Amino acid sequence: MTGPRGTLAALSAGDKAEVLVEALPYIRRFRGTRLVVKYGGNAMAGSEQLSLFAEDVVLLQSVGIDIVVVHGGGPQIGKLMLRLGKIPKFVDGLRVTDADTLDIARMVLVGKINRDIVAAINTHGALAVGVSGEDAGLLAARQRSAELGFVGDIDEVRPAILERLLREELVPVVATIGSDGTGQAYNINADTAAGAIAGALGAEKLVYLTDVEGLRADVDDATSIISDLRADVLDAMITSGAVAGGMIPKAASCVQAIKGGVGHAHILDGRVPHALLLEVFTRSGVGTMVEG
Repeated sequence: MTGPRGTLAALSAGDKAEVLVEALPYIRRFRGTRLVVKYGGNAMAGSEQLSLFAEDVVLLQSVGIDIVVVHGGGPQIGKLMLRLGKIPKFVDGLRVTDADTLDIARMVLVGKINRDIVAAINTHGALAVGVSGEDAGLLAARQRSAELGFVGDIDEVRPAILERLLREELVPVVATIGSDGTGQAYNINADTAAGAIAGALGAEKLVYLTDVEGLRADVDDATSIISDLRADVLDAMITSGAVAGGMIPKAASCVQAIKGGVGHAHILDGRVPHALLLEVFTRSGVGTMVEG
């Protein structure tokens, strides 16, 4: 396990023992609970980061925590679009998704990122199973607007396939492509999907791994990280405009998840080695925690 003070390998035997002792009450507390992790496209800085994330997932699963990974891939979709000569267009921060863009999104999310995450986890054991929101009607969706094209909003989460995999002690890895009753596919915001899935599963924790240190009191001041706050306070910050840009879907999903019965929601910097373990298994934690 690594963290801000270096690698576990660099610690003395006594320090290692202290780390394990500190983690023990949290392992006992969260054993048998459910954790949904949204692994954002911006947090996927390279193979080393993915490998560290996979180690975290396997350790959490090994101590009896049911874990579901939900992933995005916006930056990767944009890069492939440009390589194919297609210029991304956005309306209010959402990608305009025509039929060609939808095909690209499915290729990147289902065919590339999902498989990479599954493979990284499965180097530690046959645990991860790739799932699309289209599978078994997991994410029932509808079109958000004609202007955005094949961008979907979630009508319903049908978690039966996830429940079945979790009973088998497997780790579902969800690509956020949903579909409607006709079979039409839609690209769904992964932040929103993760919150909805966490609510449907009755998760104890919802964690967003992204490329910022946490929620800032001042968006321009990296030192103004809010360590914890209530969901109603965060809701008021969204309404007032204190939360802006790409943080809005994460913050709004945290609020909705807490209202829907999720115990705690967290926004963490996924670039920090083992950020997930630091948040779950240490007293101080990292990033921002939202609670009811």
